[in-house]
Amino acid sequence: MAGSLAEEGAAVAEGRRGGPLIVTEDVELLDDLLRLCAAAGAEPEVHHGPPGRRGGWERAPMVLVGDDAAVRCRGAGRRRGVMLVGRDQDDPDVWRRAVEIGAEYVLRLPDSEGWLVDQIANAAEGVGKPALTVGVMGGRGGSGASTLACALAVSAARSGRRTMLIDADPLGGGIDVLLGGERAEGMRWPDFAHSKGRLGGGALEDSLPALHGLRVLSWGRDDEVVIPPQAMRAVLAAARRLGGVVVVDLPRRVDEGVAEALAQLDLGLLVVPGELRAVAAAKRVASLAGMVLDDLRVVPRGPYAAGLDEQWVAQAIGLPLIGELPLESGLLASQGSGTPPGGNARGPLARFCAAFWEQAAAAGDTGAATGPAGGGAP
Repeated sequence: MAGSLAEEGAAVAEGRRGGPLIVTEDVELLDDLLRLCAAAGAEPEVHHGPPGRRGGWERAPMVLVGDDAAVRCRGAGRRRGVMLVGRDQDDPDVWRRAVEIGAEYVLRLPDSEGWLVDQIANAAEGVGKPALTVGVMGGRGGSGASTLACALAVSAARSGRRTMLIDADPLGGGIDVLLGGERAEGMRWPDFAHSKGRLGGGALEDSLPALHGLRVLSWGRDDEVVIPPQAMRAVLAAARRLGGVVVVDLPRRVDEGVAEALAQLDLGLLVVPGELRAVAAAKRVASLAGMVLDDLRVVPRGPYAAGLDEQWVAQAIGLPLIGELPLESGLLASQGSGTPPGGNARGPLARFCAAFWEQAAAAGDTGAATGPAGGGAP
């Protein structure tokens, strides 16, 4: 299954097939469709009638036929993704023309503009299966959630998965620091703070720093920026459309922006140190996150207080156990030498993460891992 994820990521990358074919002589309609293509980040091919057999009719990811061109398209080959587009809301013959050209949809502008922009962008990007999206939260401060998020992303990238790591905690110090990439060129959250509409997945990926085989969205060093919910929604939706794996490092608080992130997760992991105060704090975090996220699981971390173990921690919080987060000696020293968390493929942390991804893949890449991902350090 891991191999299929890598192949899927490559297929999505290769699937960016350009923009739609537009067939119309209506200048005003053409202006509208060109504007919508620009909003979707797509470059269309424009014809007054269906192109020849070797033209774009068969090759284009989708075909937008203006009402004025429907008659000229009657003889074109039947295919999926044909849409009949116009402005007349009361045209009695529109459905007959749609049947004649084999159109799957009949769209009236401006009512259908938002939906059409999404469809154009999906077609241009070759959207396939959404990314398996995993969020990591700490049960209390200093629990190691950011370390686990980094290790999961590094492990996923090493296995060939298309991977993006998103830092959703503005007070965490920047997850790019853990990866040794605080000076790497690329965009950070302040560049996306005003995003409201749809972002292109490919454009997002290309704009971010590339570190250790994955793309990273972190925070600027000096900017104090509040990310509105619509910006969080736009960024995560774009990341998920790329396929592969998205790992999100989440804060313990749940505001509107974090709620948007939680709503797009397939699975949440709650890292809980093995002590009573941490368990009590984690129960409050779990209660807040659980209002949005359906699948939240516990990752206990030792050493444990007397009488506690990983099973006790999970039962006390009332959530399923995903596995015990192993201790890895020399982790800080390794980071100082340029090795990120999970960068040592033979280390216990990397083995834990590899087991997690294998189980997630075996469960159909839905995030519903079937059991513990593996124990602590040997």
